[in-house]
Amino acid sequence: MSTVSCAYLDQRLAAANRCSEEAAMAGAKAAAVATIAAAVPTLASVRMLPWARAHLNPTGQALIISTVAGMAYFIVADKTILSMARKHSFQDAPEHLKNTSFH
Repeated sequence: MSTVSCAYLDQRLAAANRCSEEAAMAGAKAAAVATIAAAVPTLASVRMLPWARAHLNPTGQALIISTVAGMAYFIVADKTILSMARKHSFQDAPEHLKNTSFH
């Protein structure tokens, strides 16, 4: 059995904190872009299309826009965390596993 040092655990915790901060920032940026991308056609359709004017009240419009923003946040944050975890798992891997070439 191997023992794990406190410094190693601190290093891993710091890396996890950096990863989560970066994922949260990427998710927030994606949510901001998605909010604009969803709000423009939603609000324009409510003003131009008779069906949308009759059926989409302000609550419905807000629900459409916030759902798109929430989905964008969680999808981008999840993809960011997974890509960083994959990158860090290759850094900690033994040398014989790092060589992924087929030569």
